[in-house]
Amino acid sequence: MTEFAPRLFDSDEAVRHLGEGLVACTLRREEWTHEAHLAATLYLLTQRPDIDVDARIGAIISRFNESVGGVNDDHNGYHDTITHCFVAGVRQFLREWQGGAGLAERVNALLLSPMGHRDWPLRFYSHERLFSVAARRGFVAPDREAFPTA
Repeated sequence: MTEFAPRLFDSDEAVRHLGEGLVACTLRREEWTHEAHLAATLYLLTQRPDIDVDARIGAIISRFNESVGGVNDDHNGYHDTITHCFVAGVRQFLREWQGGAGLAERVNALLLSPMGHRDWPLRFYSHERLFSVAARRGFVAPDREAFPTA
């Protein structure tokens, strides 16, 4: 696994900004980091029951990418399998979480957990399968280990 020092959040408002900014396409492109992806996912899962994350996350992220000049194609932009892997990871983290209810506190703990590591999906996928065009364009099942379930 690759080690990294995640950028942690100093307020619940910073997490809200990312979650709502993603949905509204008001974030700046440079705000859309690995940490922002996970913060927005946790926010949507816990604060926005009106959004069916499983059904809509692909369209939400793709639309955001395009709003900042990005392209969603076979090699760039939205990656369906990685996204759904991290959604499963955030759900696992939330099931196991024993701390407080603050958004920043939960997101920071997530970022420091195994589920927050950038290469966490490689626990479930071979590199070849995860980074294939098929995995980018649509969900493909893991070839190493099944995702955690509720």
